[in-house]
Parts: sequence; structure tokens; C-alpha cells
Amino acid sequence: MNRSTITLIVVGVIVLILGFTGCGGYNGMVSKDQDVKNAWAKVQSQYQRRLDLIPNLVNTVKGYADFEKSTLTAVIEARASATKLTVNADDLSPEKIKQFQASQGQLSQALGRLMVVSEQYPDLKANDQFLSLQAELAGTENRISTARNDFNDAVKIYNTAIRTFPAVLFSGMFGFKEKGFFEAEAAAEKAPSVKF
Repeated sequence: MNRSTITLIVVGVIVLILGFTGCGGYNGMVSKDQDVKNAWAKVQSQYQRRLDLIPNLVNTVKGYADFEKSTLTAVIEARASATKLTVNADDLSPEKIKQFQASQGQLSQALGRLMVVSEQYPDLKANDQFLSLQAELAGTENRISTARNDFNDAVKIYNTAIRTFPAVLFSGMFGFKEKGFFEAEAAAEKAPSVKF
């Protein structure tokens, strides 16, 4: 064998190794991207469940004439605002996740105010339908928390995969971008004060 043949064989082997590494890396990134999209769909499903509960909750509360109308209006407006913002699973950038989280956070705050104000109405607190909806809402909040944690886990695995060697060589070329995480709410960093 002459020198040019050996060089050609070595180059061919290197190209094959890079090709197999690139294909394997690409397929792995696609799989992890699909895991993130699946986790995002579960997050959206739980938020949709909460949105679907709100009209029933509002209608139950409306039956009590003395109830504060401004609180109900705030819940209805926050729900409408939350339904306007949708985030496509193909664009889960950190900015989009923050926007989505802020919109849902406003709804959470409005619902929290609704629950606090409802404490002032003993008849409402004793209403079976209200208690059932309140329990469903609490269960849904737990499901949302679990879905968000699962989403963050999938994003961590995906982001790590596209940023490690050798996948980092191919991820940008194939359009794989870092995805955003759900983060703690701004008020979550302060522990609530308990006074007796």
C-alpha cells in the first residue's frame, strides 16, 4: 500500500466515525427534544384542567350575593389573560417560559385571593359543591407542581445533552437550542411570617 491509499483509508475511517457519532448524537437529541415536548404537553394539560375548573368555581361563588364582585372579576380577567398566552412546544425558550409562568402566576394569585375572601362566608364554606371544587383545585395545583418538576427534569437532560461534547458540535448546526426551566415564583424566596 502506498502512502496516499493509507491516508485515504484513515480519512475515510475518521469520516465514518464522525458520521456515526453525528447520527447517534442527532438521534439522541431528537429523542430528548421529544421528551421535553411530551413533558410540556403534560404541563399544559394540568393548567388547562385548572382553567376548566375556574368557571364552575366562579359560578358557585356567584350564588352568594354578598360576595365581593371585584375578586370574582379579578379571577375572570386573570383566567382570560392566561388563556391568551400559549407557548409552542417548538419554542420553549427561557423567555417564553417566563412569560407563561408570569401569566399563570397572576391567575394563581387571583385564585388565592378568592379562597381567602371565601373564608368570610360561612354558608359558602359549607357548600358541598364549593368544597368539592376547592378540593379539585388543590389537587390540580399539586398535579401542576408535579408536571412542572417533570418538565424541568426533561429540560435538564435535554440541555445537558446538547451542551456536552461531542453533541455540542452538532446541536447548533441542527437547530437544537437551550430550553427554559420553570423557576420559583418571585415571592417564594421569602418565607412567610407566622405570628401567634
